[in-house]
Amino acid sequence: MGLLDGKVAIITGGAKGMGASHVRRFVDEGAKVIFTDILENEGQALAQELGNSVRFIKHDVTNEDDWKDVVQASIEAFGNINILVNNAGIDVPGVNLEGADFSTYQKVIAVNQHSVFLGMRAVVESMKKAGGGSIINISSLAGMVGAYKKVAYTASKFAVRGMTKAAALELGDYNIRVNSVHPGFIVTDMTRNLVSPELEQTLPIRRAGKIEEVTHLVTYLASDQSSYSSGSEFVVDGGLGAQ
Repeated sequence: MGLLDGKVAIITGGAKGMGASHVRRFVDEGAKVIFTDILENEGQALAQELGNSVRFIKHDVTNEDDWKDVVQASIEAFGNINILVNNAGIDVPGVNLEGADFSTYQKVIAVNQHSVFLGMRAVVESMKKAGGGSIINISSLAGMVGAYKKVAYTASKFAVRGMTKAAALELGDYNIRVNSVHPGFIVTDMTRNLVSPELEQTLPIRRAGKIEEVTHLVTYLASDQSSYSSGSEFVVDGGLGAQ
């Protein structure tokens, strides 16, 4: 028996990196997965690799109508939704307070914050029909502490943390759990060039994190093993936030 047998999940930003890791693990654990991204070629390749347990949909997470289409396609393909992982997000380097371009700030907020609101709202009706569900919002350690010269990113990730708590209070009556995940320094395609032995020695656990270590936590929160966890933040940062 897999941890997610019989469950239907939507994962945004699932075509590559951390999102793709979540998609693969969910399939391994028995879930049917609709994953979305704006990266069409990568998404189609992953869908072909994983077969009939998944569907890929090109999706702008900031578009309200796109969310309606994704939810409807998920229901038609696999049934009512049990799990939502709001994983899609961006960071634009150099968005510091003094020199930030407002349109760039708004773009980061739209992708990282507005999409989480749209996604949570879009799945509630289906999750009610399913008898409950688990919503997992991927925030960041920057949703717990400030990040230097990342005013937009930090604002968006703090917002995700707060929205998670508010949604958990509102949706508990329907057996819908809502939690946030806060990765620290995780090795991805975007961060690999920043990793060095010198940097890793500054971390409490003397190495950067692995994508799979975030996926382990996300899978736990998606599963019934975390059935009494809601409205909480789960940090996976190797102790970095304790400094």
